[in-house]
Amino acid sequence: MNERKPASYVQRFLLEELDIRGAVVHLTDVWQAMQAGRSYAPAVARLLGEMSAVSSVIAGNLKQPARLTFQIAGHGPVGLLVVDCSESLNLRGYAKAEGSPQDAPLADLVGDGRLQLSLEAEGMDQPYQSLVPLEGSTIAACFEHYLAQSEQQPAGLWLASDSHAAAALFIQKMPGADVKDIDGWSRAHQLAQTVRGDELLGLPAETLLGRLFAEETVRLFEPRAVTHDWPADPEKVAAMLRALGEDEVRTVLAEHGEVVVHDDLSNHTYRFDAADVDALFRPPTLH
Repeated sequence: MNERKPASYVQRFLLEELDIRGAVVHLTDVWQAMQAGRSYAPAVARLLGEMSAVSSVIAGNLKQPARLTFQIAGHGPVGLLVVDCSESLNLRGYAKAEGSPQDAPLADLVGDGRLQLSLEAEGMDQPYQSLVPLEGSTIAACFEHYLAQSEQQPAGLWLASDSHAAAALFIQKMPGADVKDIDGWSRAHQLAQTVRGDELLGLPAETLLGRLFAEETVRLFEPRAVTHDWPADPEKVAAMLRALGEDEVRTVLAEHGEVVVHDDLSNHTYRFDAADVDALFRPPTLH
């Protein structure tokens, strides 16, 4: 399995005799690509890495394929955290912060923040959105509370992130768990709590779960690859500028000598000089 496993993946599992489900997320190349050229302070990168890992957990567990976007916005040193994950687990995200915040509890970093979920699936007239206050002093505590409330089942979540990788361990009690083993959830949760950050970041799912749940029957499902594949799309930006209007675009060009558009989520910068702007608004040639 290791030879075929993607570098970045979500791998679901089931503790079969306890009726407890879970997932392991490990992001390496994807997380490094998301940081490229960003120059995040370590505390900011940690928050975004943890949020990327848990977003992958939730996207990988959706009952129907959908695009999922999580956003934490507040008035602290870290004003914005956004992670977007497509139906195919194509991940992107970014953070906005003032200066170089030092590591601190989540509330100190984001201030009076809120967690917003946007879910967009085929057949929906408009995206589903949910806005909830942040509950907990860490990203893990915040999302653990969110998951327990949204699915009405106890959940456990452990996250880790450094400059090289971001990872998650998730477990959730299923409705029939107490029938199978009245102490099963308590035992599994206590075992999961022993996980260390270096284990989350450094061990493949099968090794990690084998260590944590050595006495349990663990059924591992096939891993799903997580990617970061968002190529530049100059035509989309050109269409946006045309929609903005020629007068507005030429005003920006006159003030700055060029029109610069930066796509924060995909981390692409588009530059339009005078010739480019002329081409944008040139009437189509008639043959």
